[in-house]
Order: sequence, then structure tokens, then C-alpha cells
Amino acid sequence: MQEPGIPELVHLTGRIRKSPSPLMHEEILKPQFEYELVHLLRWYVQIEKVLLLEYQRMGLIDHETVACGAACLGEINAERITANPEANMSDIAFAIERYVEEHWPGRPVTWHVDRSRNDYQSSAQLMAGRHQLLAVAADLLGLGEIALERAAETTAMPMPGYTHYQAAQVISPGFYLSAMAEQVLQTGRWLGDIYDRINCCPLGAGAMAGQELAWDRERMARLLGFAAPQRHALTAVASREWTLRIAGELSMLAVALSRFATDFMLWGSSEYGFIDLPDELAGISSAMPQKKNFPVLERIRGKTAHMAAFNVDFLMGQRSNPYTNLVEVSKEAGAHLTTLFATTRTALQLFTTVIEHVQFREDRMRAACGREYLGGFALANMLTLGAGMPWRKAQVVAGSVIVEAMQRHLSPGGIDSALVSDVARSHGYAVNLSRDRVRDAFSPEGNLGGKRSDGSTAPEFVETLLQTQRRELYQLQLLWGERRTVLAEADTQIERLTCRNGEEL
Repeated sequence: MQEPGIPELVHLTGRIRKSPSPLMHEEILKPQFEYELVHLLRWYVQIEKVLLLEYQRMGLIDHETVACGAACLGEINAERITANPEANMSDIAFAIERYVEEHWPGRPVTWHVDRSRNDYQSSAQLMAGRHQLLAVAADLLGLGEIALERAAETTAMPMPGYTHYQAAQVISPGFYLSAMAEQVLQTGRWLGDIYDRINCCPLGAGAMAGQELAWDRERMARLLGFAAPQRHALTAVASREWTLRIAGELSMLAVALSRFATDFMLWGSSEYGFIDLPDELAGISSAMPQKKNFPVLERIRGKTAHMAAFNVDFLMGQRSNPYTNLVEVSKEAGAHLTTLFATTRTALQLFTTVIEHVQFREDRMRAACGREYLGGFALANMLTLGAGMPWRKAQVVAGSVIVEAMQRHLSPGGIDSALVSDVARSHGYAVNLSRDRVRDAFSPEGNLGGKRSDGSTAPEFVETLLQTQRRELYQLQLLWGERRTVLAEADTQIERLTCRNGEEL
């Protein structure tokens, strides 16, 4: 007897005779259907057209049939198919199938022979992920480009660098931003490597054990813009490791972005005052009119928390599942993948805007350098290299010089060669350093330019590094551009091959 509210199912399967329950439809199937309409329908249609071409290659249909089928598939959009429990079990693959059945009168009996939803779905998901990864890469490299641009403007601008939340050595915004660019380059290379490694097509794997017809999986993969087919049928439908690879790398990017954002939040505070942002990127306090807040930085750091959390979500969704096709892995475990991509892009775009418009307050940064005794390290080197003092003892003497200066209420600029000689003598050493050398050791410019190793904060070394980074960024832009071109050409080729005037196979 038919249960109330659950109508008989249009015959899509011989095993299930009733439509999904209203609860399943409303809470699970309809939301999934609507998600796939937005994010996967384009790829499902593209896959269907490649399947038509493969049926033609196997001699099951002719080119005229391919063109008719492709035209019918081209009509499908979000307005023409809906989640219907009775008509299509609220499943988008069935909805596409039913649309074709109703709108392609000359449909051959061989259409969809030897097919499974498993590799079909796995392929569409990977194609969507691949497409979104390209968009993330473009935003990532955009951040790198603006970081390099602003770095070049600020290589000679002294600012305090901090370790353990204490002023430690003199750096520059250019030096700091080149570190951000380095992170971008590293992530861009890793994501590119992931893209190339996961760019293997599941289509033709069937349900889990392969297919009975001799599908040319190599050709189908090429048509869809993949480098190769996934060589193992079970892996093709069971594995969603590619989502973990991407999420893992983006979670590491999130950690780096959050740390950069934290520095900018500190620098923008009233205690530091090293940076300012235009009013368009600032906020106010409703109760304290004297405040100018920078909530955009808080938003960026908040977005990075979500990015890291999604990685854990994907891991937990896949763990402890049998190694086969499962809804828990194929759908639930990746339910927030699109959100991860969107969140990452937002964080990158916001940070790019911040870097583009941030104003570094040179007066405040220079004054902070002038307040701190940041030349202690340079002075210790001088005592060892210029006066023959053992390094550890030189550290003790340099520290004692700073303590004595503080007790005398001398600024770092007030430390002279006489004070150094007096303190060294009290430790049993005769030292005679020139006034200029001691002054340079404690001047912001002397500290900034005093480093001589590659990769250091000295302006000439930063500028050399920036030139290298620009070349590497350009090469990465070319590589990611080539990946986009391959997909664009695949789209064009599929349309050409499936049109009425297309090439006969």
C-alpha cells in the first residue's frame, strides 16, 4: 500500500519503487541538487558531450546523432531542470537524463549504455575544483604582484623588526613585503604541483571496477583538458584525496596570511602607529569617536581560521570510510569545498587591497628605531672583529654598554666611543673604536644597511631579491596561464567536434 506523501516513482530503477521522502528531498537531495546546478552542471554537460563523441568513436552512433544530442544538452540550464522526487529522485544526473529523453525524440537506444554515475560525478567534481583552483591561483599571484610593487617603494625605510614581541633589529617594509612575496611564490609553486598531479580524469572508471566497453579513456581525458586518465578504476571513484591536497596547502597559506595580518594589526594600533589605511578600508567606534579601527585586518585573519578549519572538516569526512564510492566521501566530505575556495579568494583579495593602499608612516617607524638600542648586535661584532674580544664576552660588554646608557638616560644615538671604551675597560679590555663606527652601529640607517649576506635587509640585497622574485612570479603567471589555456582550448574543441559542421571521427 502506498504511504501517504510518498508517490510512486517514475521507473528509473527496478529496485526502488517509491520516491524519496519529503524529509530526504527537502533536507538532503534538493540542497545537493541546487548546489550542483550552480557548481557542477557546466561540467556534467561537457562530460555528456564527450561521452557522445566516444559513442561515435565506438561506432554506436553517427556524427549527426552526436550533433543532435549535443544541441539538446546545450539547452539544459538551471531553469530547465529541477529537483523532482517523482521524476528524477531529486538527482541531477537523472534530471539531465530525463530532460534528454523528453527533448531528443531520436535518441538512440545506446545512449548512456555501459555508464555509471560514480565516475561521472567524480569527474565533474574534479573539473569544478580544477577551475576554482585556477581562480585562487590568479588571486594569489595578484597578492604577490602588489607585494613586490610596494616592497620596491620601501626598501630604504627603517622600521623595527620584532622577536618575542620585543624590538630586535632594524628592517624595512620592503624587506618584510618581500617575505610575503616569498610565501606567495612558494604557495604558487606548490599549488601548481598539486594541480598537475591531480589532473587525471576519472571518466571511464565506471562504478568502481571499470567498464565493459572499450572506452578510450586517454582520448576522453584529453578532450576534457586532463593530462591523462586516472589509471586505476577504484581510485578514480573512491578517492577524493585531491580535496585534501588542496585544502592542506590552503590551510598552510592560511597560517602564513594570519601571521602577516597579525603584524599589520599590531602596526596599525595606536601604540605602534606604523601604518594607516584610507577611510574606505577603516571602521569607527560607535562610542569612542577618537578611534579609527581597521576591521578589514580582523576579517582577513578570521577568514584564515575558516580556511584551516575546512581542511580538518575534509579530513574527518573521509577518515574511517571503506575505500570505495560513498556519498559520505563523495558529497558530505567535500560539502564545503566551494566555500573554502571562496573564503580563500576573499582573504587574498582583501589582503591585496590592504597592501595596495597601506601607508607606512616613516616618521613613526624611524622614531621607534631611534628609541630602541637596536645596535647591540652590531656593536658586539665590532668588539670581536675590531678589538679581538671573544664573541660571548663581546655580547656581555655590548649589553653592559646599553645598560649603562639607560642608567645615564642616554638615547641610542647618545652612545659614543668613549662610553664603549670605559665599559670595555671595566671588563679588562682596551678598546678604541672610532666615533663614526659606534654611531653607525646605533643609527637606523646603519643597522638597515649593515647586513652583508644575501637575503638580508640591506636595501641593495632586498632589491636584488625583488628582481629574482619578479622573474619567478612572471614564470608562475605563465605556467598558470598555460593551464587556463588548456581548459579553454578543451572547451572549444568539444563544441567544435559536437556541432553539425564538426569534424567526423
